[in-house]
Amino acid sequence: MGIEVRPAGPHDVALLAYFSDAPGLETALAAALLPLPSARLQRAEVPDVDWVARFREGFRTFPAAGFVVTPPWETRLPSTHPAPDRRDVLIVDPGRAFGTGTHESTRLCLGLLRDLTRRGPLGRVLDLGTGSGILAVAAARLGARMVTAVDLDAEAIAAAGHHARLNGVELRLVRGDLTAALRAGAFDLVLANIAAPLLVERRQEILALGAPAVVLSGLLATDAEALRAAYEPAGRIEVRQDGEWVALLVSRLP
Repeated sequence: MGIEVRPAGPHDVALLAYFSDAPGLETALAAALLPLPSARLQRAEVPDVDWVARFREGFRTFPAAGFVVTPPWETRLPSTHPAPDRRDVLIVDPGRAFGTGTHESTRLCLGLLRDLTRRGPLGRVLDLGTGSGILAVAAARLGARMVTAVDLDAEAIAAAGHHARLNGVELRLVRGDLTAALRAGAFDLVLANIAAPLLVERRQEILALGAPAVVLSGLLATDAEALRAAYEPAGRIEVRQDGEWVALLVSRLP
């Protein structure tokens, strides 16, 4: 369910890995580690911590790609933030769904959305793997004519609906597997801030939507060449980078 790499000496590392409890788990893991003679396996205690509550305690207003991201409990912006246009404020209530604006991949998408509005109207926008819905809300804030947010996770769809209400925007919410429930030709811009292997694996499916512009994010810089090779036949590609994270804008060929 998650993994953390910790130093454990000059030539070793410790992998703290989280698993759902299952019969025979330790036996299976021990068998998988047999090719590594020096590897040792031991059970670790998992602290009983409400990580969402812990994150919320430290979540404060901050700027992100021209937007001001603020939690609903901060009704007044700090003096360091000049009063922004309401369209530039994104109210985010941190929960389990991905997307608070703190991650580089989200900021890259927000920046590309803002750049695209300078080139013309966003039109009909699709946010694949919407998570918290922050990108869908931002598109609506920037004047998109219609915004559809898709996610397979029911908790993400609930979070996106919650954020639509908090921000006073209208989103069409679809619980489904990427593009399975969608019609080709219905969108002018597709946002896909999801894992790089999925973007490669489902390339044909994403491009089959026929959107003139596609934003791909959730990529490390080391993934960029593979994604570029996969999508370059479809159109011109612009690359944006923030630290070790990258986003691609694919402008489709006529």
